[in-house]
Amino acid sequence: MHIEPGIVTGTKLVLSYGTASAMLGLAAHAAWKMARRGAVASLAVRTLLASALAFSFFEVLPHFPVGVSEVHFIFGTTLYLLFGLAPAALGLAAGLLMQGLFFAPADLPQYAMNVTTLLAPLFAMHWLAQRILPRNVAYVDLQYRHVLPLSALFQAGIISWVTFWALYGQGVSATTMQDILRFDAAYLMVIVIEPVVDLAILAAAKWLHGMKDSGLFTHRLFLPAQRG
Repeated sequence: MHIEPGIVTGTKLVLSYGTASAMLGLAAHAAWKMARRGAVASLAVRTLLASALAFSFFEVLPHFPVGVSEVHFIFGTTLYLLFGLAPAALGLAAGLLMQGLFFAPADLPQYAMNVTTLLAPLFAMHWLAQRILPRNVAYVDLQYRHVLPLSALFQAGIISWVTFWALYGQGVSATTMQDILRFDAAYLMVIVIEPVVDLAILAAAKWLHGMKDSGLFTHRLFLPAQRG
């Protein structure tokens, strides 16, 4: 989902600054709500963990350029289900920034676009999760039919934003459409694989039930109908 350098340039980058500011503002608001509940330390630790994981997803896991962007295994659903909305959002933004600063400086001009591409689908996924996940079931007990829509929406959001940035930056042409379709087709693999990984991680998390009060994970990971 890293937009390739040169896709959007010049004054067109201003739009990405606005969209990224809006997404980071939503992340800050979610963090403030969490801190207001007295979970400042938990927010800090979860954000640190989510940032480290996000950085490893971007830099360590296999990734390759296809068309207008790169295909990554991001596991945004996993971060959300483990740590909650605010730590997942801040972690994705921080992990992406660390990767750009230390390993991929060519991606820094695209940082605002990439932040938008990640966080907008995450907030959409949060909206869906509040409506379809059964409140009497802890996250560790979710089934594939619960996780698949979340992951599918997150990945579809990424595809949609990548498509938008490519068309916005390059306009509609046969070459641009071909590159977009190549990226979309490659990203279908992620939609198939990530829900399976999500469930595997949730199953493994059952062994951590003794840490339900540690603040390292969202309360919903282990307990039904709890805010965290």
